Amino acid sequence: MSTTRSDDATRDAQIQALGALIDVPRAEELGARFAAAGHELYLVGGSVRDAVLHATDWPDLDFATSALPEETEKVLKGWADTVWLTGARFGTVSAQKGEDTIEITTFRSDTYEEGSRHPEVRFGDDIVTDLSRRDFTVNAMAVRMPDHEVFDPFGGWEDLRDRVLRTPIDPHTSFGDDPLRMIRMARFASALGFRPDEAAVRAATELAEQLRTVSAERIQVELDKLLMGRHFAVGMDLLVDTGLADVFLPEIPALRMERDPVHHHKDVYAHTLAVVEGCDREDVVLRLAALLHDIGKPATREFHEGGMVSFHHHDVVGARMAKARLRELKYSREVIRDVAHLVRLHLRFHGYADDEWTDSAVRRYVNDAGSPAQLRRLNALTRADVTTRDKRKKRRFAAAMTDLEDRIARLKEEEQLNAVRPALDGHQMMAYLGIDPGPLVGKVWAFMKDKALELGPIDPDTGYELLDEWAEANDIVPAGDIVPPKPKKSEEAAE
Repeated sequence: MSTTRSDDATRDAQIQALGALIDVPRAEELGARFAAAGHELYLVGGSVRDAVLHATDWPDLDFATSALPEETEKVLKGWADTVWLTGARFGTVSAQKGEDTIEITTFRSDTYEEGSRHPEVRFGDDIVTDLSRRDFTVNAMAVRMPDHEVFDPFGGWEDLRDRVLRTPIDPHTSFGDDPLRMIRMARFASALGFRPDEAAVRAATELAEQLRTVSAERIQVELDKLLMGRHFAVGMDLLVDTGLADVFLPEIPALRMERDPVHHHKDVYAHTLAVVEGCDREDVVLRLAALLHDIGKPATREFHEGGMVSFHHHDVVGARMAKARLRELKYSREVIRDVAHLVRLHLRFHGYADDEWTDSAVRRYVNDAGSPAQLRRLNALTRADVTTRDKRKKRRFAAAMTDLEDRIARLKEEEQLNAVRPALDGHQMMAYLGIDPGPLVGKVWAFMKDKALELGPIDPDTGYELLDEWAEANDIVPAGDIVPPKPKKSEEAAE
């Protein structure tokens, strides 16, 4: 749409007025130092975007400058607490000043060779060229410091106002240069609630397969950020609708056609989005488990007479699938273990509201959950998994979950539930039974642990009686040697 001179003048006045409102810590004094040294310094990217959106907690500050890296280093020395040059060959000098982390990059005018994900790094001469190589217009604004003059050559201010994601240059070129930008589009949609324009969506759909050239590690970082977004469903819908998810997370679009008989008002995909949004945004393990908790359903779906559908053992199958997918995405062993564990256990609570769980069953639930952190996550996932519109059923389930949590707290207080251990240690068990280290010790240990879960705290005398019971069942004649427990390492050190 064309604009009149009056419109242009009004826009310029509004943008410059906007610059006067941006008050970012450290930026002015740093800008003054660069100006005194004969260089330009601009606050750029997310720092400007968040300032315009009135966010006031910046984890880091991004700047662009006319200064070369070695010149930037000279300006920072004597001002910053720490300066490091890890990214200097790409034009970036990093620094720490108080609690602020700062990155300053020389103007860039990179070029990409066809089929390559690695640009030829070239330093540029002006801020406009530098901004043109950025991912979206809302991240392609700059504020010169210390005079606060705003540069917005690609209409980022209007796109922020209209909540639109648009590329500064043709999206086919932008996404072709770096296909990760297509996932970043979904990530910003999740974080900000913005919608991409039609051209960006069309380009992402057409270029989705190019995402296969991007490393799993880079994709993982963006997926984590997308999962943490306040508008997660918007971002995930974008990944699925464009076909991007088919490339690196195909289990999620596969849920879209699966009708869930338990949550029959939603398909499994919509139910999954609701579960994720019902979980703590600060816990990536929990959010990943929520995202993957039902991915075993397509593989386990069975049809029965009367239109009934079942998904037997989808928790076990889903846990196996989650492990495989998270390995592909290069997650850490700890994250893979914890997420798969939650997927496998996410149905464990079902039935509690109808059956009378014994204290032994409660102990097993806690023991199977593992650590206190995993128990908290399991309970949270279980609560979020109830997305029924039946308010009565939802209240009944919530009350049952609260009852279980109260019982866990009571048993923990009474019995130190988080530290349930056999009454005797392995040293005592081997001495009494007269057996050597090996698989048999593991079996008797498991038996004694099982009894501890069933009966609660057991004293040593009862422990030896239980060993007699196990020995008789396994045709073993106990040696009968009763010895004191082996000292713990801390006790041995003290002695």
